[in-house]
Amino acid sequence: MKFGGTSVGSSDSIEKVIEIILNENRNKIVVLSAFSGVTNLLATINQQYESNDSTIQETIIKLEERCLAVIDPLLKTTEYLELAKQFVSIKIDQIKDIIKEPFSLENTKIIIGQGELISSNIIQLYLEEKGINSKLIEALDFMKKDENGEPDSAYISSKINPILKQETKNIYITQGFICKDYDSSFSNLERGGSDYTASLIGAAIKASEIQIWTDIDGMHNNDPRYVENTFSLEEISFDEAAELAYFGAKILHPQSLIPAKNNNIPVLLKNTFDPYKKGTLIKNNTKTSGVSSIAAKDKITAIKIKSYRMLLAYGFLKRVFEVFEVYKTPIDMITTSEVAVSLTIDNNQFIKEIVEDLQKFGAVEVETNLSIICVAGDFSEKKEGLSARVFNALKHIPIRMISYGGSNYNISLLVKTADKINALNSLNTALFKKQLSEIDVD
Repeated sequence: MKFGGTSVGSSDSIEKVIEIILNENRNKIVVLSAFSGVTNLLATINQQYESNDSTIQETIIKLEERCLAVIDPLLKTTEYLELAKQFVSIKIDQIKDIIKEPFSLENTKIIIGQGELISSNIIQLYLEEKGINSKLIEALDFMKKDENGEPDSAYISSKINPILKQETKNIYITQGFICKDYDSSFSNLERGGSDYTASLIGAAIKASEIQIWTDIDGMHNNDPRYVENTFSLEEISFDEAAELAYFGAKILHPQSLIPAKNNNIPVLLKNTFDPYKKGTLIKNNTKTSGVSSIAAKDKITAIKIKSYRMLLAYGFLKRVFEVFEVYKTPIDMITTSEVAVSLTIDNNQFIKEIVEDLQKFGAVEVETNLSIICVAGDFSEKKEGLSARVFNALKHIPIRMISYGGSNYNISLLVKTADKINALNSLNTALFKKQLSEIDVD
């Protein structure tokens, strides 16, 4: 069971979390994020540490105040309140000591990871105060990355299972996000954060289910920020969920699903603040009828390379891709013609250098302020007419690029960001008529 930052953002929400945990009768490992707002403060401290900003002490004070704002109303007895305050004080002092040292990336990893250490220890103290039979297990004792920067699944399994066998608890508390690097230095999982931790632990212990608790009712069929009458999906496949997560659905990081998918462990997305809602179950072998969901990804840049030398020339695309490899810039979409290749990126950090290198191959055009619309569903060759419904819904909107056929679970469409909301609403109306009529009846 993983609980995100908003789920543990206040004493009231933590009490809701504990109620949810106790209502789950199975043995469980609870993976915790930092209290909401804490990681942002720690990130600010890292920025100020790097730039030698004198206001860093003010941010550290804000960090301590944020933690105490959760602790003071949560713990009722003097004994446990003092233990909690002492722990926070120790962590604050540790940060103060670190920023006295010369700046290093390793130190920034230690600083950014303190949020999970604080939240997990405070919530364990709360459980002890309530007399609940639980144990805190330290993520740094079993979470580790290999030399390639990827989670070391064999190591994780070999370490966590003996720890669990030593105890007879049915509730274990641990930290999300943090881990050790291959050389045993302090590190973190970066992509997917605490969701990734939960999935890796679930795979390591062969869990019956992985639950991700956030502040929304599972994965929606469209973006509720821009579209009215969206609804949460009861079920979706791992492949569709990964496409949506990559192309804009913020509820999950696509990387975090891989251990669960590979080990055939269902992932249940639930709302901490409305726990009786069904949420969304992500699993293998889910049968999708038509389109399941739509997501959008902003801040996209399209790059077009036109060259008559490309015609019948093998190795041309390899050389183009090598430019992006040099600048460690991932490509989202790609389309080709006889004399041109168009592709998109979502990171413009090295756009000037990339364009200069690409100009060696031909004329380069760059277009910004674009969005990718991801339509996820069953687009296999057996599904006649489904793609036509997607394109008909957008016949009034100029489409810059189309990616279709690379996956059986997704059509990606590039539009101007100014047309994004119109596109999302038009697709919603055209593709979910039946579901929307049921919402209207309700």
